Amino acid sequence: MNHNSTIEADTAAVRALLERTCEAWGRGDGAAYGESFTADATDVTFVGTVYHGGEEIGRAHQVLFDSFLKGTRLAMKIVDIRFYGPDTAVVVSHGDVYKTKPKKLGKVQTYTVVRQQDGQWRIAAIQKTKRQNLMEAISFRFQPASRPRTSR
Repeated sequence: MNHNSTIEADTAAVRALLERTCEAWGRGDGAAYGESFTADATDVTFVGTVYHGGEEIGRAHQVLFDSFLKGTRLAMKIVDIRFYGPDTAVVVSHGDVYKTKPKKLGKVQTYTVVRQQDGQWRIAAIQKTKRQNLMEAISFRFQPASRPRTSR
């Protein structure tokens, strides 16, 4: 397998991993959601809660799926996937939780994903941040040089 086809296969595998998290969320299946994470993963929610390990992440999400996240789905648009060696990638995505139809994707997620010894890609870390569009616009207006070269 040449380098480009390896990258294409790994990119497809990482995308499939993140799609599985969305599917597990949509089913309200905390265990399946947690299985997408490494045993020592870190999940930092947009409200600042920190969960450790796939088992805890899955258990906590099951509680949420059974209560105020009941019947919700997870929308995600991958913005960038960058590989750092053969077994590590960083993924930036926009996403949000919805019930009937996804609205504006108001969160930014940064994933660190790793290929484990069994050959499967899993999430080692995720940081979710709620976008503050008004604050961002004000910052760019008064400090235009702070605007990223590419706004996504």
